Amino acid sequence: MSTLWLDRVSSFSLELVVDFLPALLVLALTLGLLRFFGRRSSVEVEGHRFRDQLLSLLTVLAAMITVVLVLPLESSIRGQLLTLLGLLLTAIIALSSTTIAANAMAGFMLRSLRSYAAGDFIQVGEYFGRVTEQDLFHTEIQTEDRDLLTIPNVYLAANPVKVVHADGTIISAQVSLGYDVDNRKVEEALLAAAVEAELEDPFVYILSLGDFSIVYRVAGRLESVKQLLFVRSNLRRQMIDQLHLNNIEIVSPAFMNQRQVRESVLPQRRHTPATTSDHSAAEQVFDKAEKAQQMKDLKEHYGELKLELAEISASNATDMDEQIARKKRRLKAVKRALAMLEK
Repeated sequence: MSTLWLDRVSSFSLELVVDFLPALLVLALTLGLLRFFGRRSSVEVEGHRFRDQLLSLLTVLAAMITVVLVLPLESSIRGQLLTLLGLLLTAIIALSSTTIAANAMAGFMLRSLRSYAAGDFIQVGEYFGRVTEQDLFHTEIQTEDRDLLTIPNVYLAANPVKVVHADGTIISAQVSLGYDVDNRKVEEALLAAAVEAELEDPFVYILSLGDFSIVYRVAGRLESVKQLLFVRSNLRRQMIDQLHLNNIEIVSPAFMNQRQVRESVLPQRRHTPATTSDHSAAEQVFDKAEKAQQMKDLKEHYGELKLELAEISASNATDMDEQIARKKRRLKAVKRALAMLEK
């Protein structure tokens, strides 16, 4: 009797395992994929986090539907479970539409527009910095204080985003001077300041004619946007130096109207060049953003080299072996550089 009972239990257990084996395989495969995506996302490479999070979300949804389909259930019960699953997903999206779903949809939109990438300077509202990561739900920037700031994608989608062009931008500064100063003399001093700040094609505008002063704006083109903060500060420093060297006082209209003396308020100083410490400070501020941009550029270069290697391999050039060897050496060098940055 006991032997017959054990045989029935063993047969039932075997049937149960066989019936639920497809669902177990789906769950095991899903866990393996999620672990793989999570481990790969830990490496901070531009585009991997967004892609892996999206793939993880789609994997979970597909696994839930597949498990319901492969379970040994009757057709009516399976249809009810699928309906319940659809209602559950709809409720989740509806309840989280102002946060999770909205940020995800904004992330899709921002990725499709490709307005900015890792390493670009952006300003949205009162926030300014260099992009370090673009995620499915947020964008991370590194501010002027070297801090990392996380901005929800829905905020970026709802507000104007100013992007500094990687191939150059216009740097400008303003100053207000009295009507007693010759505007031609002011223009010469401001143009000299822009040249000293290493700006290309400088120009001067008169923005407004106030009751007591004239507002001037000097601007010029900056090629290397990596030194944006330093050049902004250096331009203002050079403006002070050049105006003082030309005996032009920078004082407020109230001060000029109230003082009763003729003595100059110019400081006793010499024209000194900008120190190089500002360059190193600017490089330290956006270290993570600089790393992200370097990785993006290396990945693009790596893809271009692979395409060139494929084209050379398909051609019938006489020096094909030498070209292939040279391209492979460059591929290895770029791959080593990527590995060093990922550490």
